[in-house]
Amino acid sequence: MTTLVDNYGWWLLALVLIGAEMVVPGYFLLWIGIAAGCMGIVTWLFPALPALVQAVAFAVFSVVACVAYWKFVRPSAEQRDDQPLLNKRGAQLVGQRFVLSEAIVNGRGKVKVGDGSWLASGPDMPAGSEVEVVAVDGTTLSVRAV
Repeated sequence: MTTLVDNYGWWLLALVLIGAEMVVPGYFLLWIGIAAGCMGIVTWLFPALPALVQAVAFAVFSVVACVAYWKFVRPSAEQRDDQPLLNKRGAQLVGQRFVLSEAIVNGRGKVKVGDGSWLASGPDMPAGSEVEVVAVDGTTLSVRAV
């Protein structure tokens, strides 16, 4: 009965950690959960392992799993260099030309981009002027006259 509890204890810990990963994303608890699942298999294969050996083996499995993630899985999951501006809409606008929807007065105005408007900063210009985006600062486009 003790081995059954040991096996299910490790597998239950694995499920709890992997479930916690769904609530708190970050890919860290997933790998520790996988290590706990491996310990469930080890205790099933070797039921007479003392608790201290199990704890040390779990620590080793956890470190190995996290290092494997860091070295092999994470680099392939990071953003690709073929689209560095993906999900950076403001940065995609740099170099494009637009028309001012509101005059720039005291360095502030609005630019019509597609069906919306963006805040613009630059030299004072009347509404309807064509401008080019030279930089982005948060949600404000820095523009210059064309």
